[in-house]
Amino acid sequence: MLQIGDKMPSFEVTDQDGNTVQSTDFIGKGRKTVMYFYPKDNTSGCTAEACSFRDHYAELTAAGYNVVGISKDSEKSHAGFRAKHGLPFTLLADTATKMLQDFGAWGEKKMYGKTTTGTLRRTFIFDENGILVRVIRNVDTKQAAEQILNG
Repeated sequence: MLQIGDKMPSFEVTDQDGNTVQSTDFIGKGRKTVMYFYPKDNTSGCTAEACSFRDHYAELTAAGYNVVGISKDSEKSHAGFRAKHGLPFTLLADTATKMLQDFGAWGEKKMYGKTTTGTLRRTFIFDENGILVRVIRNVDTKQAAEQILNG
């Protein structure tokens, strides 16, 4: 699990369009980075969270944030999800779950009374130099952007 003050883990995955995206794309570029990990495209909670970021995207970018969503869904799934909901930010496909594990967004959770292993809904906020400054573990999917803007 990442701790405040840790450097962004190194990664290389693809986005919704099949482009390679690396951790170095977000470090030293003059913007803070919000990396939000979510379980699955087109589910109610994940859609609410993505739409919160969409609806407050102008405020987030004006405040100096770059927003990136990450799940283990495929590029194709992300492309459809992004188009369906008009999402203006990048979605990363971590189909091997390496990024999820490296960030501490993969583990045991309870669903419908059963313990399963899967994606833990987490939001990580990095400064312009890729240093972790905040982690949101109790994400309010309908107010996800506000948790950052008012945090």
